Amino acid sequence: MKIILLKDIPKVGRRFEVKDVSDGYAVNFLIPRALAEKATPQALNELQKKIKAAKTEEKIQEELLQKNFETLKNLQIKISRPGNETGHLFAGIHEGDVSKAIKEQAHISVPEHLIKIGHSIKTVGEHSVTIQSGERHTNIEIIIEKE
Repeated sequence: MKIILLKDIPKVGRRFEVKDVSDGYAVNFLIPRALAEKATPQALNELQKKIKAAKTEEKIQEELLQKNFETLKNLQIKISRPGNETGHLFAGIHEGDVSKAIKEQAHISVPEHLIKIGHSIKTVGEHSVTIQSGERHTNIEIIIEKE
């Protein structure tokens, strides 16, 4: 059965791709969970509109982020998480946590996929995180505090 993926699915494909999968997988798993829809001619026409809208939105977000790069350069973000007495956190801090903290504290929306940590942050202290968009990149300072 030909389907249109509505979300990224590991080992199947990325959002907006048209894939050929088994009927049972499509009918029993993908379609009921709103991960895909049947690739009808009408749905394929809608897909082209969705792709165009998504690219436009992505371009707008990219331009806004480029304008905010100067603000991000000297940014310090504080994140508080529970940890033990030796300074180790009970749960690591990932790109999503940093993105949420930037939005809350600096009122700038930075998508998770542009934040480069390399590995989760699991210790209290100051850490440098890179934000890369196209050719431009900047480092921000993340200060991790124990709650």
